[in-house]
Amino acid sequence: MSVTECPGGPLLVRGAVRLVGEDGQPVPVRRRTIALCRCGASQLLPMCDGTHRALRPRPEVEDKDDE
Repeated sequence: MSVTECPGGPLLVRGAVRLVGEDGQPVPVRRRTIALCRCGASQLLPMCDGTHRALRPRPEVEDKDDE
């Protein structure tokens, strides 16, 4: 098993794992690689659903007319 931190995103867990929820019940794992949410805003907790992308501040784009 390996765990990779995605900057500003989830933890990618690769390999055979047994995932247990807060209630002590097993969480079904259907893939060899899973993305675990770190932002806490996912609708699929504990899995990541990409919500972190909407929470990230967007870089400001310079207005070319200001030159």
